[in-house]
Amino acid sequence: QVQLVESGGGLVQPGGSLRLSCAASGSIFSIDAMGWYRQAPGKERELVAKITSGGRTNYADSVKGRFTISRDNAKNAVYLQMNSLKPEDTAVYRCNGGVTYRSGPYLDTGDYWGQGTQVTVSS
Repeated sequence: QVQLVESGGGLVQPGGSLRLSCAASGSIFSIDAMGWYRQAPGKERELVAKITSGGRTNYADSVKGRFTISRDNAKNAVYLQMNSLKPEDTAVYRCNGGVTYRSGPYLDTGDYWGQGTQVTVSS
C-alpha cells in the first residue's frame, strides 16, 4: 500500500520559519498533484498550497508570498517552506497526494493523506 508521512512541525515564534516535509512510500508508480492542507481548532480544513507533477503551484491568499511549496519527484516527496509565520498559521498540517500504485499486475489510483503534523506559532 501507500503511506504519506509528514515531519518538521513544531513550536515557533511569530516571524519565524519552519519547513515541513512529506514523503510517500509504497509500491508507487507515479504521483499526480501533491498538496498541503491545514485545520485549526473549530475551523474547516483549508488548502494551503498545491503543486502538480509538472511543478505548477497555487496558494491560499493568506500564505502567498510567505510559503513556498516544492517537490522532489525522484524521492516522492513534497515540502512546504513557511516563512514569516503568524499565530493564525497555527494548525495541524497534512499532506495529500493523488497516487498511482502497483497492485499485483495492475495499476490503481487513490487519494492519500498523511497523519498530520502540528504547527504552533506563539510567543
